[in-house]
Amino acid sequence: MKRGLDGPAPEERPTPQGRRNEQGIRIDPEAEATHEPRRTAISALVEHEPGVLSDVSGLFSRRQFNIESLTVGPTEDEDLARITIVVEEPDPGIDQVEKQLRKLVPVISVRELEPDAMRRELALVKVTADRPDQVAAVADMYDGKTVDSSPETATIEVTGARQKIEAAIDTFSQFGIREISRTGTTALARGTDQTAAPETAQPADGANQETYTQTADDD
Repeated sequence: MKRGLDGPAPEERPTPQGRRNEQGIRIDPEAEATHEPRRTAISALVEHEPGVLSDVSGLFSRRQFNIESLTVGPTEDEDLARITIVVEEPDPGIDQVEKQLRKLVPVISVRELEPDAMRRELALVKVTADRPDQVAAVADMYDGKTVDSSPETATIEVTGARQKIEAAIDTFSQFGIREISRTGTTALARGTDQTAAPETAQPADGANQETYTQTADDD
């Protein structure tokens, strides 16, 4: 008498791939594959209201994303603010940053910016002013502006891309750096390309019209 269900013999059955985690759940090998981290900027358009920055920073803290910098400020619309986030994560992590941001109620639109986006940072560098002429020469080299000076110190304001800021700081170090304050990166897309904008309403007749909501897929 035959017992059991029809099916392949044990040696013919497919063997599950991937290791199990501490909870005994099998992990997809493709999902566990190593991805090299990359640095990118994500722009989020949000409602300009109290608590938005706290919601966003709390999200990153809970998810343990590797955030390089986060800046926020008003836009041309007084009801909206723009948050620029620089992250260094593997591609799956960057996708998760965008997906989790979109779930927050105050967030209107999220987009990963193109590599050629306009990215700028501001730094205040306070150095020892024993050689004021040489300090001024270095400031001119990086289009810096002296915003404070005394017999002992000079504070220079430098703006530009991150690489320029870091090069300026490295050069100023020869004089002895007292203090540094940096804003982090803020960015806008080039030309007429929308950085991150609210979705426009669709026409009542259902005709196809382009909207300005930008997602990672737009890149």
